[in-house]
Amino acid sequence: MKITIVGIGYVGLANAVLLAQHHEVILIDIIKGKVAQVNRKESPIKDPYISAYLKSVKLNIRATTNYIQAYKNSDLVIIATPTDYDPSSNFFNTLSIEWTIKKILSTNHKIPILIKSTIPVGYTKKIRKEFNYQKIIFSPEFLREGQALHDSLYPSRIVIGSKKIIGKKIAQVFSQCCLKDNVDTIYTSSNEAEAIKLFSNTFLAMRVTFFNELDSFAAKNKLNSQDIINGVCLDNRIGNYYNNPSFGYGGYCLPKDTKQLLANYQNVPNNIIKAIVDGNETRKAFIASEILKKKPKLMGVYRLIMKSNSDNYRESAIFGVIKKIQNENIEILIYEPGLKKKRINGFKVTDNLKLFKKNTDIIIANRIDSELLDVQHKIYSRDITNEN
Repeated sequence: MKITIVGIGYVGLANAVLLAQHHEVILIDIIKGKVAQVNRKESPIKDPYISAYLKSVKLNIRATTNYIQAYKNSDLVIIATPTDYDPSSNFFNTLSIEWTIKKILSTNHKIPILIKSTIPVGYTKKIRKEFNYQKIIFSPEFLREGQALHDSLYPSRIVIGSKKIIGKKIAQVFSQCCLKDNVDTIYTSSNEAEAIKLFSNTFLAMRVTFFNELDSFAAKNKLNSQDIINGVCLDNRIGNYYNNPSFGYGGYCLPKDTKQLLANYQNVPNNIIKAIVDGNETRKAFIASEILKKKPKLMGVYRLIMKSNSDNYRESAIFGVIKKIQNENIEILIYEPGLKKKRINGFKVTDNLKLFKKNTDIIIANRIDSELLDVQHKIYSRDITNEN
């Protein structure tokens, strides 16, 4: 097949590499730098599997900015453009999807369109009606930052928002490219597929929030958080995973997906969904208050990224903590070697780790790296297991 994928982000690039093992794949993006990197067999995002596959595995893949040429003779188009949460409307901004569909249908009015971007419940049904085009299908992704290709090669499940023959054909295309045998495949309506995505990520956010609030309780009462977590998680029904305290959940998915699900609950009674969203803000406020008790003069922020093997600091919980501290007459210095600019959101940025460690009198770190071990006396973190 000739498959066109729109968007060179985690989802788009991971799917492109996965499918290019057996199909001809064309990637499209408006950012010329990303296109050039892919054509040089370089990954524009930090993902060890993607980098290794681009360099050493035979892939039929190329990138372009020419939409018309890519759509013209394609057998399938996959949309993986970003859909950020818009607080003014309380919904995802889906304009990039609609713009892309218009471009596709103006070039090829027979091609199946598969949406991989995260969308509100009911969106696919609505968009089919607006464009009077039934070959629009939604299939959610469940990928971790930094391990997107790994999770594509060994998926937990494949969810297809269609029970028609076209949906089964698409599922077959993906399952044949996986390295995992007998992947669980679920066929639902588009509404149920959209709900599966939002409820999955909201459950993960709930788990993060739960263990963060456990940790807040332990810190406030001078208890050993790790001992409590270990004792709780040895229950097989709970499980000893995804339980390492943090400054809050952040990143591409959890903040926006929880808010979108809450928006979909507009006319549905709920307590837990709203509490998950509110709980993340409460946690950041608690972390800020604990830092302020130490009365630092120059606070260092070690990395904006939320976890190791990632280059993403969008919606980083650390920003939420910083904002609650910035008006307390405390100077703030951020160490982020991935940033080339000297300021971000008004805060000073440095890539000189030696001076960063020397000049700051407290260093806050969502995750403790080995390069901080020589200044442990300065570190404030709730990281217990040094796991993401």
